[in-house]
Amino acid sequence: MIRNYVDELIHIIESTKTEEEQKNLIMQYHESDIADALVNLTKEQRLKLYHLLGEENVSEIFAYLDNVADYVDELDQEKAADIIELMDSDDAMDVLEELDEEDRNEIVSLMEPESVLDIQLIDQFSEEQIGSKMTTNFILISKSHNVKTAMKKVIAEAAENDNVSTIYVEDEYHHFYGALDLRDLIIARENDDLVSLMKQNYPYFYANEEVTDCIGRLRDYALDSYPILNAKNEIIGVVTSDDVVEVLDEELGDDYAKLGGLTEEESINESIFSSVKKRLPWLIALLFLGLIVSSMISGFEAVVAALPVIVFFQSLILDMAGNTGTQSLAVTIRMLSMEEIKTKDLIKQCFKEIRVGFLNGLILSVLAFAFVFCFLFITKQDISTGAYSHFEALKASGIVSMSLLLSMTICSFIGSAIPIFFMKIKIDPAVASGPFITTLNDIIAIVLYYGLAYLLFLAF
Repeated sequence: MIRNYVDELIHIIESTKTEEEQKNLIMQYHESDIADALVNLTKEQRLKLYHLLGEENVSEIFAYLDNVADYVDELDQEKAADIIELMDSDDAMDVLEELDEEDRNEIVSLMEPESVLDIQLIDQFSEEQIGSKMTTNFILISKSHNVKTAMKKVIAEAAENDNVSTIYVEDEYHHFYGALDLRDLIIARENDDLVSLMKQNYPYFYANEEVTDCIGRLRDYALDSYPILNAKNEIIGVVTSDDVVEVLDEELGDDYAKLGGLTEEESINESIFSSVKKRLPWLIALLFLGLIVSSMISGFEAVVAALPVIVFFQSLILDMAGNTGTQSLAVTIRMLSMEEIKTKDLIKQCFKEIRVGFLNGLILSVLAFAFVFCFLFITKQDISTGAYSHFEALKASGIVSMSLLLSMTICSFIGSAIPIFFMKIKIDPAVASGPFITTLNDIIAIVLYYGLAYLLFLAF
């Protein structure tokens, strides 16, 4: 049975217990559960909750909120500034970005200069760069420290920086040198060499690297945190595992949105105008592509006029070609985003998709041939002579069958080749969206289907 955290929290807040007892009870809940419950509390209950927990605990809860600006607006600006400056710099940056410019400037003016500098450091990087995802919540020691000195510094900074599972090390020139686990530092003897405890070839990223270029390495290493360096090889921040999950979620969301024909992922809380703005560009492009498909069908007007029965099976060819291409597209984009790909692997993938498309097309074309012939036989539909003919029914079934086989084979290749081509010219492969591939495949299927019908019925 799922617990109702909202009712439990309301019961605690409205109880006659002392404030200290209420705080102790509420702190038994995870910050994420408290954040989820906030939306169902009244403003008065939320304000009492903030008072009970204190600014530091509230800052941790705010990090789990999606529409945090709504809750910041309930606070006076001085209290809001105190809470935001206690948050990790990346979370604080996210909160400030949600506020309108006037409130943001006022709150920033009330924050400690050190917190403002951390936020400005992150703000200088664009959303596409890994530096925008980092936090300044980390502990840095010098490689010249001995174990005892290093441990003292960790203890001293642990109150301010709770990201302590990995300790980062710099050399005498302030260049990133390596990292060591807190566990290794704790169990080390006082006279142990600090350098012997650390990993000098520890993975790192430069702040100006594109997020899309970093995803593969972030996933492969699966570390608690990763150091972020500037151009001078100085560590200026870290990306934590929480940030990695967020990055992967954003990238997968954006890719999924692009596959659906959106310019970027939509939010459930955004305005209708914003949603229209994200969807309209691709829809306009697809409108013109659709007009191309329609104009190509009109080019086969003589075929349609002479063989109206052929139109019955047009949607079958178009749908299967589009579905096949979209399947190849999805497989290829996942491969491009998750692995280090070599040119020979790309060529291998294209040939694999051709073979898969051919075998699927062969099986389905046989089934389609049998179905179409049975349909024409049962309904006694005439093809072109004005009366039913077994021979013409066989030819019509053959056209559907051959078109299905050829279109599924070619469209499988198109679905894998297009995203690979986009990647080679430095364009996000996800831009080769499902609707785009489907429309392109429609053109191929139309040419094959009506072209074969013309050749078998009208040309000879």
